[in-house]
Amino acid sequence: MRIVLAAGGSAGHVYPAINTAQAILDLDPSSSVTIMGTDRGLDTTLVPPTGLALELLPSAPFPRKLNGQALAFGPKFIKSIQLARKFMKGNGTEVVIGFGGYASAPAYLAARNLGLCVIVHEANSTAGLANKLGARLTPNVASMFEGVLPGSRVIGMPLSPEIIRLNRDRDRRAARIFFDLPQEGPVLLVFGGSQGAQSINCAIENSLPELLAAGVSVLHSVGATNKSDNVVPVDSGGAVYRQIPFIDRMDYAYGASDMVVSRAGAMSVAEISTVGIPAVFVPLPIGNGEQKRNARELINSGGALMCDNSRFDRDFIVREILPLILNPPDLNRMSDAMNGLTPPDAARELAAWGLSCSRE
Repeated sequence: MRIVLAAGGSAGHVYPAINTAQAILDLDPSSSVTIMGTDRGLDTTLVPPTGLALELLPSAPFPRKLNGQALAFGPKFIKSIQLARKFMKGNGTEVVIGFGGYASAPAYLAARNLGLCVIVHEANSTAGLANKLGARLTPNVASMFEGVLPGSRVIGMPLSPEIIRLNRDRDRRAARIFFDLPQEGPVLLVFGGSQGAQSINCAIENSLPELLAAGVSVLHSVGATNKSDNVVPVDSGGAVYRQIPFIDRMDYAYGASDMVVSRAGAMSVAEISTVGIPAVFVPLPIGNGEQKRNARELINSGGALMCDNSRFDRDFIVREILPLILNPPDLNRMSDAMNGLTPPDAARELAAWGLSCSRE
């Protein structure tokens, strides 16, 4: 079976494609899998280390208003469709699985033109434009949330085997050694998505004296371009602050920590729910509000809290997060509340679906 997985752009699109690709190869090692991405996304950073084949298309974002980008969109988009079609025909592609993002729309149209089987996976609580288009071209639609696209099968988020297998109690020691964190005392994990989040970073830096003085260590992924040299060392009595640009072992990051502060991207929500780590979500303040909806089930279950980006500051951290991370019974109750909320086998289910899919 020759399968193309179309994503492109953000880690929230690329990681589900990578996880599904690995599940396909686990089920059928003889399959040929190619990830189709764009020349301007994280595809070029995240895919090559996996050893998976990568095919790049020109990035053609859908225009949101009439400007120079809108005038250039048509030719770029047509070229992307043509290149996707040429690759699929030459490759002998039989199935295209799309995850949204800039490469998905041209991949869907090229696959439809060739009569290939198309499967759409929508991770977010609100479908993006590419997947809305894809869902009109095929009856094979999967989602993480109920009712996002008409007729979708709710399967959850394709997660990595490392996240699925993680046992936070069993793996805590190894995880803390990996990040050079103390074996004793609570650890707060902070990340703002693959690019970091400056507002979250600033609030954490401002609250470090109180966190460290209380014995709370902080593992902080600030983003590749957001490194700060303004953090003043504090006499913490054993707690430490670890600032890193990007976390490529999220399983160890969750395993080392007692609580997490993050944006509410669909991948983050699914991972946090699966590993059962208490969370405070600070949704991205722009867009259509999908991040708030992504986290709604975890909030309602009692497994997580939510704070608006405008309210997430030093006072909130000291008033709300610090007492909570120092209260193990409350943390345990939050962790227990997440049990069973996220299906763990979405990658394998989507892989099996792709391997069994026939030409349309």
